[in-house]
Amino acid sequence: MSQPARTIRRLPENLVNRIAAGEVVERPASALKELVENAIDAGASQISVRLAEGGLSLIEVTDDGCGMRAEEIALALERHATSKLPDEAIEQVATLGFRGEALPSIASVARVTIESRAGTAGEAWARVVDHGMLVSDGPAALPPGTRVRVEDLFGKVPARRKFLRSPRAEWSASLNVVRRLALARPDIGFTLEHDGRRALQVQPGDTLASRTAQLVARELHDNAVAVDLVRGAFHLVGVAGLPTYNRGVADHQYLFVNGRPVKDKLLIGAVRGAYADMLARDRHAVLALFLEVPPEEVDVNVHPAKTEVRFRDPALVRGMIVSGLRQALMTGDRRSAQAPDAAAMRAWQAEPIAPAAQAGLFFQGNAAPRVSEAGQAWRGYEAAMMAPPAARAEPALEAVPSHPLGVARGQIAATYIVAEAEDGLVLVDQHAAHERLVLERLRAAGAGEGTAPAQALLLPEVVELDEPSCDRLEEAAAELAAYGLALERFGPAAMLVRSVPAVLRGGDVQALVRDVADDLAKNGAALLLGEKRDLVLATMACHGSVRAGRVLSVAEMNALLREMEVTPRSGQCNHGRPTWIKLAHGDIEKLFGRK
Repeated sequence: MSQPARTIRRLPENLVNRIAAGEVVERPASALKELVENAIDAGASQISVRLAEGGLSLIEVTDDGCGMRAEEIALALERHATSKLPDEAIEQVATLGFRGEALPSIASVARVTIESRAGTAGEAWARVVDHGMLVSDGPAALPPGTRVRVEDLFGKVPARRKFLRSPRAEWSASLNVVRRLALARPDIGFTLEHDGRRALQVQPGDTLASRTAQLVARELHDNAVAVDLVRGAFHLVGVAGLPTYNRGVADHQYLFVNGRPVKDKLLIGAVRGAYADMLARDRHAVLALFLEVPPEEVDVNVHPAKTEVRFRDPALVRGMIVSGLRQALMTGDRRSAQAPDAAAMRAWQAEPIAPAAQAGLFFQGNAAPRVSEAGQAWRGYEAAMMAPPAARAEPALEAVPSHPLGVARGQIAATYIVAEAEDGLVLVDQHAAHERLVLERLRAAGAGEGTAPAQALLLPEVVELDEPSCDRLEEAAAELAAYGLALERFGPAAMLVRSVPAVLRGGDVQALVRDVADDLAKNGAALLLGEKRDLVLATMACHGSVRAGRVLSVAEMNALLREMEVTPRSGQCNHGRPTWIKLAHGDIEKLFGRK
């Protein structure tokens, strides 16, 4: 059956605007983003936002920017009318908005009231448009600036309205939009109210660090380092959380390009790469990074939402972010989440002692002592203490030196080193700490000239694997050899190991090679490039580290502490957990009620 002929026609303006709104105004948060960006571009120093029902019933943005005259308000509601592109050089755009689509798109799917007064105008002007239809146009009362009110979003477009989420979900998205834009401009004050309750307020003129701590997480003040890197005309600044301060989701990563909040895969991947060997793979860094680049080096006209960008030299940008983050983290690399977890601190409480046990307090582990044994221990202790000083055999304790991690005093459960520092008590996880030290030795050896020290095996060892794993190991053999792991193909389904890195001698060769093969399979053939190489090194380091459960001598414990103090990133293990914590003297006094 033949199809009837169709005549090409020009779509009416209101339908064109509704189609455009499908890209620009996905939900209340999308409309809010466009309105706040307009306020920023207008040169506002103070922006106030009011929402009702997460923006479903009301979005109102008020600013003290340059304002508009009556004829400019009418023009602003027309498609592709903007003051932000004075000429055709779109590659030089320096404002957040420039497409001239947002206001007409919003006005086509909601009731929009725009009130504005230019700084030199004698009076304000208001224009009301309801789902594309002009309702009123006349004078208004308003100080210099602009107020835009959006009501009943998608009220006459039920097909779109039913796809919106709950008010709570829409509120969460709207809050995130304001938070990101407020982070981008510490020089501007922001106020956000939701259903009559003030949810956010920051003052104009904040420092970047102060604004970030207020809006991202107050704990960042004590758990972050500053990022500042310049390469030619490119400048990267920001605040990066220590690896030990991390989250289970990536929603606390704020990335900006030329003041524009973006969600760009290149930048997100670079952040992940910079933290690759410092975080567990299901944990995410907390940070705010601001990249300034020449306008011609970045294309912001990729999508109407303007959250994606395209760089002229993506490799340069990626390398800059990885380098900037790693250099910054090395300035705080021996820092850790030093204060113990609050829940753990609460567990340090004095518990009532059963009357039967009051005769003595000496016991091993969690087993309650027998009274007779405890009593004998107590009497022996009393006798020793009452003996003349010359009769006492007191072990000499090393004086507390001015080492940051103090001097070792003992070991708990053959897993944790207890050290005394000048300013408190330090607990070190010996396996986590040594794993980091081994990784840094491997990395330093690979960064130098030639090949890292290797330990030749007296008898080469054969490791049986499936054929694809052997193919991947054979392809990476040259680079693995640079770290001391010498492999050769030994038939279709086996590898011959001739040497291992010297720092891993004595380890399980079979397990080491299998884990390296797994890493190559999981991360692709290009693993041994840049930060991906560190995943292999982290796997190798795990095999060469001091295990929990190994009893260490005092000399070994102190040697570990001293090496930690001079090793990059020793404050966290290869999975982002702290390698040590400190109980300050004040914290200890609180535990005993002295404070």
